[in-house]
Amino acid sequence: MFYIMKKWIVFGLITGLLVSSGFCAEQDIHLQREASEGLRKASEFYYGRVASLGGYVYHYSLDLKQRWGEGPATHDQVWVEPPGTPTVGMAFLKAFEATGESFYLKAAQEAAEALVYGQLKSGGWTNLIDFDPKGRVSQYRNGKGGGKNNSSFDDGQSQSAVQLLMNVDKALGFQNQKIHEAASYALDSILAAQFANGGFPQVWTGPVDRQPVLKAKYPAYDWRTEGRIKNYWDMYTLNDNVCGYLVETLNDAWRIYEDRRYLVALKRLGNFLLLAQMPEPQPGWCQQYNYAMVPIWARKFEPAAIASDETQEVILTLMRIYSITKDPKYLKPIPPALVCLKRSLLPDGQLARFYELKTNRPLYMRREGKSYFLTYDDAGLPGHYAWKISSKLDEIKAEYTALRRDASAMDKKPDYDELAGKVRGILKAMDEQGRWVSIYEGKKLQGQAKFKLNEPYLSSAVFCENVELLSEYLLRSKTESINR
Repeated sequence: MFYIMKKWIVFGLITGLLVSSGFCAEQDIHLQREASEGLRKASEFYYGRVASLGGYVYHYSLDLKQRWGEGPATHDQVWVEPPGTPTVGMAFLKAFEATGESFYLKAAQEAAEALVYGQLKSGGWTNLIDFDPKGRVSQYRNGKGGGKNNSSFDDGQSQSAVQLLMNVDKALGFQNQKIHEAASYALDSILAAQFANGGFPQVWTGPVDRQPVLKAKYPAYDWRTEGRIKNYWDMYTLNDNVCGYLVETLNDAWRIYEDRRYLVALKRLGNFLLLAQMPEPQPGWCQQYNYAMVPIWARKFEPAAIASDETQEVILTLMRIYSITKDPKYLKPIPPALVCLKRSLLPDGQLARFYELKTNRPLYMRREGKSYFLTYDDAGLPGHYAWKISSKLDEIKAEYTALRRDASAMDKKPDYDELAGKVRGILKAMDEQGRWVSIYEGKKLQGQAKFKLNEPYLSSAVFCENVELLSEYLLRSKTESINR
């Protein structure tokens, strides 16, 4: 009797598992279908209604009459700086990878072609492209521009543009001559903009001059009043994650074209970051350095100082370089830098943006008219700049520990069920037109877009994040469904 009961219990468990498995599979198929339909609906709206001349800006009013990049934008202007045209183009490309549908590749290709139009003679891009010959044009390679020829790495401008060109080039089988040639020209100009020590400037107009290879050091002069350089953008730059964006660009170039020059340049950039770490008592990093590798002022409210935001970014960049190269030397600077950040925490757990050289006192600015003055007092700070930032120490430590155990830890995919949960959320948030509508809550928006409190608007950043998430889910579902 016991044996018979045991058989029925086992049979019941197996049957329950099969039914449950079938139910889960049915749920997966239903969500996959919804995700695919939602992805298409959102993309058709953004490509068909929002795009202008193949490109995009940061924010839009719901009637699409107001457009914002770094300030108000005309319909002849598209933005390069993320989350503008390259970011939207990469989201479409991810959707193409997930679905194989030519519609998404067409949308990505048109974004790439807009970038080709706005490529400068110096090989890179500035933050916007103006298709109006009488507008804010620069010296475009196509001969239709004028003005300056300043290619910029600031905030990932040129890096994101060439990344889209390279990835579209690959998706098109390297058969589109204009896109392929523009990507090659950009990469050659980027390599020519790398200094002998592996660093890069913020802005370049052509090949950089050769400079001595030196280690970072504290200034021997009064940094408050001496050593200021007007064209600080010509010097070694870490500000606004210049190096992090460049690592991803060079890694993509190495992966796509299999040309060792890009891997060599990536390693040289890592070597520069080793040189740029300040010695004790502050083994962090600064925003800018001169050719003698001494910290310097950038804008008049950005002093020569240890910069906590850049220090956190450099740590993450070094970990990324290690994950690519597997060379442990890129991890060596991280433990002392983490100790430096930990002892720099403010009582509320935040970090000051700047710390005084050698003393490590939090450093701020007060403003009187158009002038700025150094202060240790954090009261009444100007509102246009992030004088304090969030600490990422816990996340960085966890990622560093995981990377020490497994060099591929930075490439691990998110949990599938968690991903599915997010997909359900963003599909529910989509409106009937295929839009994700944001509500302005009074916080400063990138590009200084001016909306009224509680006014609805469209965000390219939100669109890209959701499209990439839907695409990642569809890609993962192909393998997860088999494994379940």
